[in-house]
Amino acid sequence: MLMEQIIVIIGLALLGLVMGSFAGASVWRLRARQLVEDKADGEKVDKKEFKMLEPLSKVRFAEDRSQCLHCGHRLKWYDLLPLVSWVGTRGKCRYCHEKIGNFEPLIEIGVAVFFVASYVFWPEAIHTIPQMASFILWLFAGVLLAILFAYDLKWSILPNRVMFPLIGVAAVSAAFAAFSSLDLADTLINIAIAVFLLSGLYLILWLISKGQWIGFGDVKLGLALALLLVDWKLAFIALFAANLIGCLIVIPGMLSGKLTRKTRVPFGPLLILGAIVAVWWGNAVLTAYFSLYF
Repeated sequence: MLMEQIIVIIGLALLGLVMGSFAGASVWRLRARQLVEDKADGEKVDKKEFKMLEPLSKVRFAEDRSQCLHCGHRLKWYDLLPLVSWVGTRGKCRYCHEKIGNFEPLIEIGVAVFFVASYVFWPEAIHTIPQMASFILWLFAGVLLAILFAYDLKWSILPNRVMFPLIGVAAVSAAFAAFSSLDLADTLINIAIAVFLLSGLYLILWLISKGQWIGFGDVKLGLALALLLVDWKLAFIALFAANLIGCLIVIPGMLSGKLTRKTRVPFGPLLILGAIVAVWWGNAVLTAYFSLYF
């Protein structure tokens, strides 16, 4: 049994590295298309960034035609081995020797850790086909969340090209959970309350502030996360965890002078982290809470 678990963990880690590589490449291609669209709309774009990324805007997502962002050299298969290629070239392009940076290996490692940790901390058994399907949907959503996490962190935008597929995956996951439950009505009520907590409240803030306090992308992200969580209690934990993590980042930053009141901190990554905390440890937190007070 232990050996089987080790094999599964190794397999998930390798799969996570591969999907992390896909996520990293997708982030750059999304950014390239965003810059091209912004320039076509007459918006001001960074000329250096546009020149570097513009060739990627012509590459289809289904094509494996990755290239160096500095010299434009088409990368070979041995340049695309997740993490291994980066370590082998010491974080530099094999052809122009420019530094690649830490973004690619970090997102690859991040998705690999997410895959393994999701298996280790998954709150339910993964034996039956419905249980496996639920877990697989969560992993698939995790890849999309990784893209959104990185994109929002770098450019404070949650692109619809990823957001809408994520909402679709989340809706399938919620529907699957609803029709697999013993009490359909109770599950639907749970989903509705979760949507209000993670999306409705932010929609109200967005409407009141006319988009000044929060972006509409966070409203859509909240909808997707609520559908993934299903349970309103987990949604509340996700909301609490997101704000707690935000405070742990913002308050020290303001005290050190690195952040000011005018600094705009992207909330998407915080929501994503909060949802992950809720999925992995939310039930344990609820069990501990109710055992203390009831």
